[in-house]
Amino acid sequence: MIDHLHLEQICREAATIAMGQWPGAGHALDIWQKEGGSPVCAADLAVDSFLKRELSALLPSAGWLSEETADDPARLDRGLLWLVDPIDGTRDYIRGLSGWSVSVALVSEGRPLIGMLVAPARDEVWSAVAGQGAWRNGIALQASKREQLAGARVPVDSLPREDADLTIVYKPNSIALRIAMVAADEADLVATLRWGFEWDIAAATLIAREAGAAISDAFGEPLNFNKRDPRAFGLLVCSPAMHNAAIERLADRAERYA
Repeated sequence: MIDHLHLEQICREAATIAMGQWPGAGHALDIWQKEGGSPVCAADLAVDSFLKRELSALLPSAGWLSEETADDPARLDRGLLWLVDPIDGTRDYIRGLSGWSVSVALVSEGRPLIGMLVAPARDEVWSAVAGQGAWRNGIALQASKREQLAGARVPVDSLPREDADLTIVYKPNSIALRIAMVAADEADLVATLRWGFEWDIAAATLIAREAGAAISDAFGEPLNFNKRDPRAFGLLVCSPAMHNAAIERLADRAERYA
């Protein structure tokens, strides 16, 4: 099995590479637009290259899927897969804000086994091992246990009229860190109604699940990873007691947008 401390060391070194180009520390960035208009910078590629080399050496039998690497369908034949977002929350990263993280998950037969987020600008290391729990900076996490949807804390910029009974809290650009907020009982609900990629959520959803949160897609169905099309429609992460109510509230919108 993977040496957890060795994996953490690799992820911390990757985060150090990112910090070495972060504008929040006074560094200049080389930035351009990917196809589709999303931003990418030289740090994304540097971190991706480092992680691919180090993680492949750590576990040579595992396949590879990353936001910044061309997809190789050979991954579908591997029982194990490294699922990586070298900088999740690139917009915060390039603005010099702290809401970004390096996200790494090891997936086995469609399910995350290990998840790790390193958010160096926040001095945070989040981790989880399937069946063993989740931690932030070595402290065990206990997810939100809120029972009522009304008043639930949601990390968003704004809320539509039909969700006006929810409570806005701070929103990092990194979806992984927003999910982790539920794991740390700093938010009660994270929901998306769009197509998203596996690398954005694999590590964080394991952290939230191991902390006791409920996890599903926007329709309440289980998430699976290492699919041929590495996307899912929508995400719902919340306290277990709220899960059914949240699915009901999202149902019409999920059908409309999917």
